[in-house]
Amino acid sequence: MKAVILCGGRGTRIREVSEFLPKPMLTVGGRPLLWHIMKIYDHYGIKDFILSLGYKGWAIKEFFLNYQAKIFDITVNLGKENSIIYHKNHEHKLDWNVSLVETGEESQTGSRIWNARKYLEDSDMFCLTYGDSVGDIDIKSLIQTHKKSGLLGTITGVHPSGRFGEIETDGKVISSFAEKPNVSFGLYNGGFMIFNKKVLDKYFRPGKDLILEAETLPRMVKDGQLGLYEHKGFWQCVDTARELESLENLWNSPNPPWKVW
Repeated sequence: MKAVILCGGRGTRIREVSEFLPKPMLTVGGRPLLWHIMKIYDHYGIKDFILSLGYKGWAIKEFFLNYQAKIFDITVNLGKENSIIYHKNHEHKLDWNVSLVETGEESQTGSRIWNARKYLEDSDMFCLTYGDSVGDIDIKSLIQTHKKSGLLGTITGVHPSGRFGEIETDGKVISSFAEKPNVSFGLYNGGFMIFNKKVLDKYFRPGKDLILEAETLPRMVKDGQLGLYEHKGFWQCVDTARELESLENLWNSPNPPWKVW
């Protein structure tokens, strides 16, 4: 299974620390948020990633193009051969396949998925999440819940204090989806979604103005095709410098709550 990670937003609410980097490249423990998200999926055997790039996408490309030099110890021989030796270790041994897809600097979330659809042609289902939130999500349980539901999509509902897409449910099927409501209670869209590939033709369309949360998900709700996976554990997105600092402090604690690997 493949995981699509939305990496193209501008991060306007955290402009003071994301002016020079896309938000998924903000670091926690010396590693980008994006790396932490990918490690969560990796722990559950998902190693094939599609990164939908937009704002300052080159910074993400550069990280992966130079991954070994950035992560491993290296020895550089500046003699005739000008060789480089990468000193790999178990901690950093990864077998990821990463497609870095330019989906448009001004594209909305739904448009980014549509523009990356050709990389999903060989997948019956795909995971999807945002490039700015982490949690101790049980991806295996999420996938099992989705398969058992028989629905076209399942999203993870979380319990933060906040300002996210609010969810009402009828059993395990979502009956209402309000993006960033003024009054907040109940469950919220925490990302970590899974969809059948059929949704691409049924609920997505061309155009850079397609917003996943405002058009695609509400249409799926109307058709009774969006299910819920409730997550009661840790979840945190990064919208402010304070939230980034909080994750850094948690990373330096004995047991970072999203470090499932």
